[in-house]
Amino acid sequence: MTANYLVISTGEDHLRDPMKLLSNLCFVLGLASVLGSIAIWYYAGGKDASFEVRTHGELFGIFVGLWAPTFLILSNRIARYVEEKK
Repeated sequence: MTANYLVISTGEDHLRDPMKLLSNLCFVLGLASVLGSIAIWYYAGGKDASFEVRTHGELFGIFVGLWAPTFLILSNRIARYVEEKK
């Protein structure tokens, strides 16, 4: 039999959990951006497509890939903020 306990947050605990969640979400989005950019570049560029279609696929893949550093930096900064507020 398991017991359920009421957890009472103190101080800034209510801010820490959503911030950790946001940090993790940014990290996952950064990784998804890398994978998404590779997939877009590979599939939208296709060998049978015209030059314009391949070029658009490659440029769109690069554009999506540029989001990765932003998400990863945000993840790092938010995690540091949470650690400093402990």
